[in-house]
Amino acid sequence: MLLVVGLLVGFWAFGGNEETAPPPDSRARQYREFDACLLTGESGITNGDATAAWQGMQRFSAETRIRVTHVPVMGKQSAANALPYLNGLIQRDCDVVLATGAAQTRTVREQAGGHPQTQFVVVGPQSDGQEAGGGNLTAVKPGEGLADELAKTLRRAVSVARD
Repeated sequence: MLLVVGLLVGFWAFGGNEETAPPPDSRARQYREFDACLLTGESGITNGDATAAWQGMQRFSAETRIRVTHVPVMGKQSAANALPYLNGLIQRDCDVVLATGAAQTRTVREQAGGHPQTQFVVVGPQSDGQEAGGGNLTAVKPGEGLADELAKTLRRAVSVARD
């Protein structure tokens, strides 16, 4: 009898609690397999064009359920220092890479042609026809309306990626 009671207590204390896992939270956002990544200066998305770009990306993400992320280039703000950050975004399979800031946009302009599977967007003026020649590089004017213009550009990039 003591053995049976001991087994029941042991079973109750160490096992027998076979609860099924709860269903996934139905409120969790389900994302599409599409990533848009923003490369910024050291201050990140806290000011200027980077803030407007991030707002446009978030708005587009809410409409379409694409994943968006941002990465600041830390340290010296140079094209050479921005390159490893850009390469990291490409290795993460970002479908679209957006860039704000002089060093970041310069790096993207220099590297875009070598990565035809990725769409690139720079915030700044067009540069010597590079955008037309590369086919995967678009320039968006900075300033007022940037968030809306980036949302339109992302919409085009998503449609290009589907083709």
